[in-house]
Amino acid sequence: MQILPSYRHIVSKKLKHTYLTFDDMGNLVIKSPKVSQAYIEKLLINKALWIQKSREKIAKKKSTQLTFSKADRLYYKGDSYPLHYETYKSKRVKLLFEDDLFTLYYSTYDEESFKKQINKFYKKESENHILPIVMKWSKIMGLNYSKVSFRKTKRQWGSCSSKNALSFNTMMLKLPQDVMEYIVIHELAHIKYKHHQKTFWSLVAKYMPDYKEKVATLKEYSTN
Repeated sequence: MQILPSYRHIVSKKLKHTYLTFDDMGNLVIKSPKVSQAYIEKLLINKALWIQKSREKIAKKKSTQLTFSKADRLYYKGDSYPLHYETYKSKRVKLLFEDDLFTLYYSTYDEESFKKQINKFYKKESENHILPIVMKWSKIMGLNYSKVSFRKTKRQWGSCSSKNALSFNTMMLKLPQDVMEYIVIHELAHIKYKHHQKTFWSLVAKYMPDYKEKVATLKEYSTN
């Protein structure tokens, strides 16, 4: 008897086909119209190798998933640094990065507050660090954006709207400097080309000839 992997099944009348995906924690999710349990079990058996390889790939990604233990590390500008938890009297949770060490100060143990403070740190650092990169490459490429915003997203590192508004994932601060610059060049190129056809990639390559290496590095990181 074959042991089937654990999963979460989402049924939707709007779907015509069955899809396998993974959530932010690496858990298997099945999305489908109404189907039988036998169908699901057969699908899981047929896709067993793909599921295993996908989980291994997810596990290898550099991430900020916290275990709230001494083993926790945070990525910052391409390197990972230990995260130390320390109690203090103030009720306000505070995160500091000094001497290659992250220290999270707290008075009351609250994992949600810890996550919010870490996200707040990345957002502030993104605004301070990425905006100058955008301004630099905008001038070099001769492409003007309407505005720049920063927010944490689950899937995208960056985006360019039809009105040339740029948005960047605050988790970009986990990435090496050259990869951050690639994302900025990529989104600025979308101001001229709203697609991923040859002309778009030629423009990206003009300003970053080794962009494929940056794309490969980017795949090592998680947006979490």
